[in-house]
Amino acid sequence: MISLQDSMLSIGQQARQASREMLRASGAQKSQALLAMAKALDDQRQALQIANKIDLEAGRDRNLESALLDRLTLSDRTIDLMIEGLRQIASMPDPIGSLTATNVRPNGMHVAQMRVPLGVIGIIYESRPNVTIDAAALCLKSGNAAILRGGSEALHSNLALGKIVQHGLEMAGLPAHAVQVIETSDRAAVGHMITMTEFIDVIIPRGGKNLIKRLAEEARVPMIKHLDGNCHVYIDSHADLAKAQRIAFNAKTYRYGVCGSMETLLVHKSVAANVLPELSQALIKHGVELRGCQRVLELVPQASAATEEDWGTEYLGPILAIKIVDSINEAIAHIAQWGSGHTDSIVTQDIASAQQFQREVDSSSVYVNLPTVFADGFEYGLGAEIGISTNRLHARGPVGLEGLTTLKWVLHGDGQIRG
Repeated sequence: MISLQDSMLSIGQQARQASREMLRASGAQKSQALLAMAKALDDQRQALQIANKIDLEAGRDRNLESALLDRLTLSDRTIDLMIEGLRQIASMPDPIGSLTATNVRPNGMHVAQMRVPLGVIGIIYESRPNVTIDAAALCLKSGNAAILRGGSEALHSNLALGKIVQHGLEMAGLPAHAVQVIETSDRAAVGHMITMTEFIDVIIPRGGKNLIKRLAEEARVPMIKHLDGNCHVYIDSHADLAKAQRIAFNAKTYRYGVCGSMETLLVHKSVAANVLPELSQALIKHGVELRGCQRVLELVPQASAATEEDWGTEYLGPILAIKIVDSINEAIAHIAQWGSGHTDSIVTQDIASAQQFQREVDSSSVYVNLPTVFADGFEYGLGAEIGISTNRLHARGPVGLEGLTTLKWVLHGDGQIRG
C-alpha cells in the first residue's frame, strides 16, 4: 500500500504541474468546465443526495449538532444554488492576464501590472459539501490548481461532487489534477497539506475555532484565515423600528449555522422599550433562547442573565445575546471588544450614524439597514466564495475570483539600458 505521506507527495506534485498547465487555459475552457459541472449537478442530483444521505445518517449516529447537520445537507435548494453559482462564475470575465493602466516612464519604458493566479491553493473545510463545488469553481476560473480536503463527516458527499468536478475538467480539456479531492478521512492528511510549502502556495481553512487554532500553530504554508463569525446588529436611536424588527429577526433565524448569523443584538436605550418586547416574543416563539443584560431582563422576563462569555460566543444555534447600550459609541466599543471582525450591521435612518458606524467598526463587512446573513459571496455578486477572510492581508471579506489572484509587474521596452 502507498503510505499517506507518499500519497500526499504525489497529490502535491500533480497539483503543481496542473497549476503550470492552467496558465495556458483560456477563459472559454474554464467557463466550459464550469457549465459542464452545472449540468452534471442537475443530471446527477439523485445520486448526490443518496451519497449525502449516508453522511447525514452517520452524522445523526454521531449526534452531530443540528447546525452541523444543516450545513451537511445537500437539499434541492443547496444544489440549485451551486448550479446558479457555477453559471454565474462561468459568465464572469476571466481575471487572468488583465493589466492595470500602463505608466510610461521618461525613457519610454512601459510599466504595468498583470493579474495572475496564486498557484496551488489548499482548502481545508468542515461539514459543508457545497464548498467542494464553490472552491473548485473559483480556483478554476482564477487559473489556480486546488487540493480540497473536506471533513470526514461529508466524505461520501465530497467524493461524489469530486467526480462531477472531474467530469467538467475532462469535458473542457483541462488537466485532470487541476482539482483534487483528498479521498481519505485520516486527519494526518491535513498535517501534510499545511507543511507542503514546495507544492502549496496558500491554505484557506473553513471550519471551527479548533481547526483554525491548530492550523495557526502548525502551518508553514501561508493562510487566508476565516475566524469565527460573532456578528452584531445594532438598533440605533434613529432606527425605523418596524424595519429593525424585520432585520433583527431575519439576522438570527434565517439559518442558525451560517457564519453571518447574528449572535448579539445591541439596542439603544431610547428605543429598547418599543422594540424588544415584540421582537423578543417573535424570537422566543421561533425557539430562540435569549440571554440579556440587566436592563434587558426588566423588559423581557423570559430572558436569562447574560455572562461575559455570552458576549464573545459564536453560538451557531438558537441562542441570542442582547444588550441595551447608552449610545452608538458604546455599541461600537462593545463590537470592538467582543466582535470577531466578520460582519456587523447598524439599523438607522440617520446618515451621520450610518457613516460613523461604517467608518469605525473594524470588520470585514459593515452594513447599514441589512441583516448580517447577507455575508455571502453569492449575495455580493461574486458567484460564490472560497471563504470569508477576517485577515487584513491578502484578502478581506468574502473571497471571490480576485481574492485568489495576485499581481506581477510586466515591463516593455525597446532596448533601453540603465546608465
